Amino acid sequence: MGAAGRESEGAVVSEKKKQTKRPSMYKVLLHNDDYTTMDFVVMVLETIFQKSVEEATLIMLNVHEQGRGVAGIYPRDVAETKVIMVSDLARKNEYPLRCSFEKT
Repeated sequence: MGAAGRESEGAVVSEKKKQTKRPSMYKVLLHNDDYTTMDFVVMVLETIFQKSVEEATLIMLNVHEQGRGVAGIYPRDVAETKVIMVSDLARKNEYPLRCSFEKT
């Protein structure tokens, strides 16, 4: 191999390192209403958001007192899925419980 061949072996190709960007996070919110029972909200928080009874109760009280409360913080696709799950469960149980998400 000639000198030109050896030079190409030592050449460094510079590439920009691709940095993975963390996904945006979204707060899933439960909204207070005058009809959904506190027990149902606690059950939703336990089953859909995997909260302990104590944590679910605290979130439910916050929803009741403040008008809304954060059930959890997730990437967008997970937040959307949780909102759909809450809405479906509430509708099946004939409650008007409203759930939404917003960017943190």
